[in-house]
Amino acid sequence: MTKDIIDPRALDRLAEVAITTGLNLQEGQDLVLTAPVAALPLVRRIAAAAYRAGAGVVTPIFSDEELTLARYRNAHDASFDKAPNWVLDGMAKAFEGGAARMAIVGDDPMLLADEDPEKVARAGKANSIAYRPALEHIANFKINWTILSYPTASWAKRMFPDLPEDAAVANLAEAIFAASRVVGDDPVAEWKAHNALLRTRTEWLNDQRFDALHFTGPGTDLTVGLADGHEWHGGASTAQNGVLCNPNMPTEEVFTTPHAAKVNGYVRSTKPLSHQGSLIDDIEVRFEGGRITEARASKGEQVLLKLLDTDEGARRLGEVALVPHSSPISQSGLLFYNTLFDENAACHIALGQCYSKCFLDGASLTENQVKAQGGNSSMIHVDWMIGGAETDIDGIKSDGSRVPVFRRGEWTS
Repeated sequence: MTKDIIDPRALDRLAEVAITTGLNLQEGQDLVLTAPVAALPLVRRIAAAAYRAGAGVVTPIFSDEELTLARYRNAHDASFDKAPNWVLDGMAKAFEGGAARMAIVGDDPMLLADEDPEKVARAGKANSIAYRPALEHIANFKINWTILSYPTASWAKRMFPDLPEDAAVANLAEAIFAASRVVGDDPVAEWKAHNALLRTRTEWLNDQRFDALHFTGPGTDLTVGLADGHEWHGGASTAQNGVLCNPNMPTEEVFTTPHAAKVNGYVRSTKPLSHQGSLIDDIEVRFEGGRITEARASKGEQVLLKLLDTDEGARRLGEVALVPHSSPISQSGLLFYNTLFDENAACHIALGQCYSKCFLDGASLTENQVKAQGGNSSMIHVDWMIGGAETDIDGIKSDGSRVPVFRRGEWTS
């Protein structure tokens, strides 16, 4: 692959905007970074940008697709109930000490599609348990963190299987750079304008103080009760450490916390969900009293059912998010097989853990208070898409009155 397949200037801009806008890395702050080894060209640029911004120590932790597959094809059965606790404990300790978190994603999202789903589920559960102390710093927004992507060859070939590798990588790179808003000369300014628009949406929703949202569309009639004292967020947000950051790059969503016991009705997915190397398509579930009581899928149903049985909170919602059908990622017509992108193409809900930051004065709430106000707790947080061009959403107020929020997949105002 020639060096010009991925525009080095766009990589430079992505690295700079990731540090300055995504993380807003502070002088003296350490950075813990995870990435596939194939993303090394971006990791090197990010490390340089971080040190220019005054970083303390940048610590990269790399993954490799062949090493991952080696485990599934050679490890003894007991391996799949274990996780690298010492590494994950170290990450939690770093976050406790004030380090920032960055994740670069890029592995083939279907890497484990042909592996034993039982082993994939067991390994995922073991890792979720071990990662929980570190995840709490992210889910509770105690630290500044961000996620972005790199166009690896394996991911590109997954998205564009009929193209030669160089052309596939070039196409994916172009899509990532466009969605991440780094194709112009001043991505920092573009992100500032985009964040302002998302802030306008969240301020309107917070002023409305809806008790619930009612989603209707093909295969969907779902009422999502909202947690007591919920707060909408989107774009740049201020972490508990006082740092304003953009957790997701790209992002088109505004989101909040549902009430774990007040979701009722049925819903059908509008896009496939890529989860731990398996594609789950045509998801259909029914909620009663906040809990999924029926679930099916045309593809990957067993993976879905295992996911729902992770723990008690896995059958309840931890997030509801609104994304217009006109979002750039939706209009690209691409399926990225990657939730970071695909969730920004459509309204979505997330099974599992809620974000405590999505409460008024969330930073001061204890875990028991979050639960009392309707927040869900789980080892998982898995988003899947339920919106599209035929989605209507009404906001329901405490007196039962309704306010149109979306019509045919678009904001009403």
